[in-house]
Amino acid sequence: MAAKSKSEEAIELMRINGELTSKALAEVGKAVAPGVTTKELNRVAETFIRDHGAIPNFLGYEGYPAAICASVNDVVVHGFPSDYVLKEGDIVSIDLGTSYKGYNGDSAYTFPVGEVSAETRKLLDVTKASLYKGIEKAVAGNRTGDIGHAVQSYAESFGFSVVRELEGHGIGRDMHEDPGVPNYGRQGHGAKLEEGMTICIEPMICAGGRGVYLARNGWAVHTSDHRNAAHFELTVVVRHGKAEQLSTFDYIEKDSTIKF
Repeated sequence: MAAKSKSEEAIELMRINGELTSKALAEVGKAVAPGVTTKELNRVAETFIRDHGAIPNFLGYEGYPAAICASVNDVVVHGFPSDYVLKEGDIVSIDLGTSYKGYNGDSAYTFPVGEVSAETRKLLDVTKASLYKGIEKAVAGNRTGDIGHAVQSYAESFGFSVVRELEGHGIGRDMHEDPGVPNYGRQGHGAKLEEGMTICIEPMICAGGRGVYLARNGWAVHTSDHRNAAHFELTVVVRHGKAEQLSTFDYIEKDSTIKF
């Protein structure tokens, strides 16, 4: 689908989706703990989304079988919720979205499970910070390469690597729209960003090498060296001067019961 700016009415509906997606992620965050299965996290998310009048837009998307992606440790993205029991020191990326009144929301956050190593904490902090570096470049007149370059240069400065096979995306009536938003690139290259475009920026950063492979289920993407990967995602509106966030991590990070 061709990239196009959204009306302010459409953006308002996407803001509602962004708010709901953000709150759903926080609800899942409250449940993340050693001894909890990722299937239980899926139940929490789906219940919360439906109880608030929306639909979990991941469920059934191109055959995807769950309301969330729950990607543990070396799974970069698209991990199926399962009977896997989270243990102390794990990390789990929760990616979820909503569909409400014809528009979509999409956001992701990587949670530590109990206490994690210093190296893992650094990976989480750098990946999240790289997301905000990318958001700073999501302004009218820039290009997607400016976002990717900001993410890549920041993450690589800490010795981490950037997955090349997966990227962020436009969002609106469809969950995935143009333009693609890579997490690497050259400044001044890529699709031009225009006022009112709505995009998801989602760094996927590896502790080790950037190589990945697809699991036999056709969905889960693992790091080739089986070292940890982290993933954070927010939905933003391209504006003149400064991007506007439609989703937020505030509900997670202002809740003292959530480990982040």
